[in-house]
Amino acid sequence: MDSERGAAITIGGEEYTLILTTKATKAIAGRYGGLENLGDRLMKAENFELALDEIVWLVTLLANQSVLIYNLRNKENPKPLLTEEEVELLTSPLELASYKSAITEAMMRGTARHVVSEGDAEPPKNASAG
Repeated sequence: MDSERGAAITIGGEEYTLILTTKATKAIAGRYGGLENLGDRLMKAENFELALDEIVWLVTLLANQSVLIYNLRNKENPKPLLTEEEVELLTSPLELASYKSAITEAMMRGTARHVVSEGDAEPPKNASAG
């Protein structure tokens, strides 16, 4: 689901796609003050327990975006949202560390900018030919 927008991980034998949506971006901004502060906050967590709490929160948030999108498209057969407690119980600290690349990939895909080079761009309509 939405593989071009996210990155797949497995939690408790079930596959989830981590997706950075506008909704997730707003939640991250509310918690950290913006995407740019997320990395600093995760790296500067006061202790291991707090660092794990932040990673669990982020994995749960991003994984639930794919569930919410599925539920939006399949209102007659919704899937339950993943809880932080489920993520804690169904993963090991080693697995959480392995999700780092998937989190990074989802963030990169969610914030990707499609840049058009000058050679590809059309000239302005009022440009003179000469």
